[in-house]
Amino acid sequence: MFDKEIEFSAHENYFEIKEDYPIPAKLNIPEWFKKLEHNITNLTVKGCMPFLDSLTAGYILKMPQDFHIRHNVDTKDKDGKNIKDSFQTYGLHDYSSILLAKFLNLNSGLDTHSLKQLEGSPFIKKNSNLPFYKILNPWKIKTPKGYSCLFVSPLNNSDDRFSIISGIVDTDTFPNEINFPVVINADKYPVLEDVIKKGTPYVQVIPFKRENWKMNVKSRNQKEIINSRIFYALKILNNYKEKYWNKKSWK
Repeated sequence: MFDKEIEFSAHENYFEIKEDYPIPAKLNIPEWFKKLEHNITNLTVKGCMPFLDSLTAGYILKMPQDFHIRHNVDTKDKDGKNIKDSFQTYGLHDYSSILLAKFLNLNSGLDTHSLKQLEGSPFIKKNSNLPFYKILNPWKIKTPKGYSCLFVSPLNNSDDRFSIISGIVDTDTFPNEINFPVVINADKYPVLEDVIKKGTPYVQVIPFKRENWKMNVKSRNQKEIINSRIFYALKILNNYKEKYWNKKSWK
């Protein structure tokens, strides 16, 4: 039974492009995971339900257009001085006239965060001390009253070239599209020139109910710990799945 609904809406012209629609994260499981075998003599992460739950939680947003990355690439400005490029569009698609792009929240496809906005954060070094570009998302996201959304790079399945800066938005009240700051993986790619293709999964959207919590810290004695681990000591296959796991459904 589905008693909660998340709504993705966009300009009517963009809505016609069905291949750009958000999808349930369960449709974005990586091939390497599908090929894994899990049995009593060969225990793999394919039998780890927490890992699978992370892959399949929520919904996936896909790149709305091609993006050409020129990260930390030497180039020259109009006066002939050396400058460093970071992230720029590769060009809008046929559906994006200047007027339409404004409605789609695409414009040039990008916006920026200055270094000052994230001063002192580890993201500065990660991004080679260059400005942080934001991918402009054409989808407005609406959740029921009391529900927010966590936005992260696809969990255990992110692109190794870049990630978004994670955030939580109260999508039951926020009236506009949500854009996503990008951090280039300069640890692996100190200089990178590449194209992130239209349709590439880049954000995982996980709705959740807002609730108030308080923390309780307590001790456990040795007997309690031993008893709680006894089933795992027996190495029963799919123990967590059969005894503790609750199935989730995202459509």
